[in-house]
Parts: sequence; structure tokens; C-alpha cells
Amino acid sequence: MREITSKDNRIYKTCEQLSLKKYRDKLGRYLIEGENLIEEALKTGCSIETLLVRRGYNKVPAELEDKAFVLDEKLFDRLAQTETSQGVLAIVAKPETDAGDFASASGNFVVLDRLQDPGNIGTILRTADAAGYRLAVVMKGTADIFSPKVVRAATGSLFRMPVVSMASAKELAEFTGAAGKKLTATCLDARRWYYDEDLTHDIALIIGNEGNGISRDLIESSDIQIKIPMQGNIESLNAAVAAGVLMYEAMRGKR
Repeated sequence: MREITSKDNRIYKTCEQLSLKKYRDKLGRYLIEGENLIEEALKTGCSIETLLVRRGYNKVPAELEDKAFVLDEKLFDRLAQTETSQGVLAIVAKPETDAGDFASASGNFVVLDRLQDPGNIGTILRTADAAGYRLAVVMKGTADIFSPKVVRAATGSLFRMPVVSMASAKELAEFTGAAGKKLTATCLDARRWYYDEDLTHDIALIIGNEGNGISRDLIESSDIQIKIPMQGNIESLNAAVAAGVLMYEAMRGKR
């Protein structure tokens, strides 16, 4: 394998830049770390452009040997995004998804409205993937889905779940309406429980900001408003938990 011996190396500097959102956006690239994510990326045909390994790492996949570089421990650990790194990370290309490709897609969509917690975002994407959702729509104000913490929490689902970004409630309503999806919002003053509605197909389920919930514009644009029953003095659930309850209602209903 070729070696990178200086932090001034072009590839090394690119990896450092990709720790920041502005460079992930500018370069259309992001970092993944760990054997499981590398394996998932290969399985799904994700474009791995460069592989970097810590000196002594000996599990480089054969198909990536010509893209692999070895770094000494000090250089690699400066790039590592986890406290106990497995000693392997990669630069991968962001997928290019056109919302127009989903104008007539069957199935459900999930909409992330200004979510901020990386763990919640990654978990929701992973759950949507497992529940058979077809598309994730990320509204303006949502944290970067290609940040290291989101990528880890999604555990490979970013390689499979198509994601598009939208700027406004109007744009979302026009898109989902044209795609035949009913915008579905959770709100405390909804009159119907989630199990009173058919969530099995052709909905666009909105999951709102952790502290403020779904924006008023999106609630007013929604076709369905539902709530999850809660006892005691609890007024809301964790965003990822609520998303899991609602997305798996579609799975239950299909049975």
C-alpha cells in the first residue's frame, strides 16, 4: 500500500476538511469509519474513493487495495472520529438523488423537520430503512445528515435510503401532493390517535424538531394530523421513539 507520511498530503488535508459541513457540501464527499460501514458501503455499491488505514491494519478488502493508503498511528488518530477506532476510514461520494425520480413512487416517505440531534436523525433514517420507507426528505434547518455522528447512528442506512432536501412547506406540499402522498403530522391538539388513521401506504410522515415539534407551516399544510397516546404527565416522546412507533404502524397494518 502507498503511504501518507505528512499532514500536508492532499488526501490527508481533504479528510481534515471533511470534518466540516461546508467542505462536505462543497466537495460532495463525506467520511465513514469502521469495518461494518466499509462492508455495507461495498455491499450497496456506494462509491468509495479512498481508503485510509492505521499502520498494522491488515483487513483491506481486495477490491479496495488500489485505493488504500497507510498512515502511522499519530496521523491516523488525528483523523479518527471515534475514541476506539478500528483503524480504517474512507472517503465516499455523497449520493445524488433527484426528487423528480420519486414523483410516482409507491410507499411511504419520512420528513425530518429541523431535527438537530445526530443520534435521532441517524436512528430515524435507520428505522425508516427497516420499515420499508422509500425516501427521506430533509427540511431546511435540519442538522447535516452526513456528519460523522449521523453516519454512525444510521449504521449503513444512508447507503440505501435516498435523501432529498427541501426549503419550505410550500415546496414539500407541492412535491408530496404530486407524488400522491398525504402529509401526516403529529401534534398534541390532533383529534385522532395514530391507530385511527391508515398509515400503511402513501403518507409523508413528518417528524418535528426535538424541542419545538413540527413547524406551524407544515402542520397547516398537512393532510392528516395524529397523536400518540401518553399517560401521566408526559407530553411528548423522543423524536426517534415517536418515529419508530408511527413507522412501524405501517408494518403492523400491512399484516
